[in-house]
Amino acid sequence: MSYKKLVRDNIPDIITNNGGTPRVRVMEDKEYMAELVKKLGEEYKEFIEAMDFDELADVLEVVYAIADAASSREILERARKQKLKERGGFSRRLFLEGVDD
Repeated sequence: MSYKKLVRDNIPDIITNNGGTPRVRVMEDKEYMAELVKKLGEEYKEFIEAMDFDELADVLEVVYAIADAASSREILERARKQKLKERGGFSRRLFLEGVDD
């Protein structure tokens, strides 16, 4: 069977333990980033369909992998905190209907 997709690090071991023989290769940076972006879309779709914390955890894991591949989680977290400080978060549940001049 052919899958041709990015998988979590332990998936080949799980396949082996279940009697299969995985065929894997390590991707170069550019391909890896492209596959991470594709995986983010897949995980987002799965989260939207299930509205489940396990699926949301998958989204977060891909976001962390993208941050690590591009730079670091620490830089991502600094950017998140800066935006939180400047623009706030979403805890007030505000919905902007429009702006009157």
